[in-house]
Amino acid sequence: MNNTARFSSVLNRNIVKRLSNTASNKKKRIVILGSGWGSYSVLKNINRRLFDVKVISPRNHFLFTPLLCSTAVGTLEFRSITEPIRNIGFNDPNDFMLAYAEQLDTSTQTLHCRSALDPGSQFNVYYDKLVIGVGCKSNTFGVPGVEKFASFLKEIADAQYIRRKILTNCEKALSPTLPSEENKRLLHTVIVGGGPTGIEFEQNFMTLKYKMSWRLYQSSEEWFKVTLIEAGKVKEDCVILKDGTCLPCGLVVWSTGLSPQTFTKNLKLPKRIPRGTAVGDPKKNIYAVGDCASLENNPLPCTAQVAERQGRYLARALNSQEKGEEIKPFLFQSSGMLAYIGDFKALPDLPDFKIRGFTSGYFGDQHI
Repeated sequence: MNNTARFSSVLNRNIVKRLSNTASNKKKRIVILGSGWGSYSVLKNINRRLFDVKVISPRNHFLFTPLLCSTAVGTLEFRSITEPIRNIGFNDPNDFMLAYAEQLDTSTQTLHCRSALDPGSQFNVYYDKLVIGVGCKSNTFGVPGVEKFASFLKEIADAQYIRRKILTNCEKALSPTLPSEENKRLLHTVIVGGGPTGIEFEQNFMTLKYKMSWRLYQSSEEWFKVTLIEAGKVKEDCVILKDGTCLPCGLVVWSTGLSPQTFTKNLKLPKRIPRGTAVGDPKKNIYAVGDCASLENNPLPCTAQVAERQGRYLARALNSQEKGEEIKPFLFQSSGMLAYIGDFKALPDLPDFKIRGFTSGYFGDQHI
């Protein structure tokens, strides 16, 4: 290609880009906060020919949370359950910003944000419509020692830390000079919380436990111990129960429920008590989806299924609104729930039929 042709090609691309940006400026701007199930569902279903879409999130990937427990024990690799947000194909690289939304000014329809990479870098983002999908964080209930010594299971970084901790404890336990009591402590894992996450992690860990017993000790003897409890104070090397019983352990996984993010707490919007989750205000062009959201008269569980449906509905409703079409009311119908309980088995709660045993485990794998 000669210089004239090359210059013409570059010029054409610049003109197209400029025209594209000009057209984009005429669109209403939708700002989506978060990259979880609800936000990602909005992003996938929103018509970007109708809207100028911006995403602000401190996480640059979507996380398939139902399989997070499996990555923590090594059954799956971390990259198998993540999808980079930029793979969605933004028109402009700046349409995605790796940042935290810290304050919302509804009078000027402006978000005050801080970079996730450079805390000193702050900026404002204007919106015509705002979708809040920042999710929730693990609830510590103010129990002493949890923030400092316990491990959560909400993000890829949490699963990576837990896997490293398990492997490190195994290596330490193999030291020939290690006292027997310290060996038992290192190989004892305490899981706090009896919800789906706690149960699934326990069962995934049980599968790992038998494999590691054979690999490290060439014996089926249960060197590894797992204890599931409701609550307890957490110290560096043990968990203390309500009756004062001390459980020496090498790892504590905390999974006792959810609490709203700081951004959600500080919002001057209606909230549902006691969860503290936000109720959107369509009159101010503000919408909430996922774990951080509540319906005024019909509260729904904080599950991936609910968040995905809410995000899909909201995106289609906004598309219809922009086209002047009728918007149908939101109606959630559960597709059922599945919880893995180990040994290729799962506990299903399906609306139409009941299964059990190996079949439920196989169905769970296919469902996921």
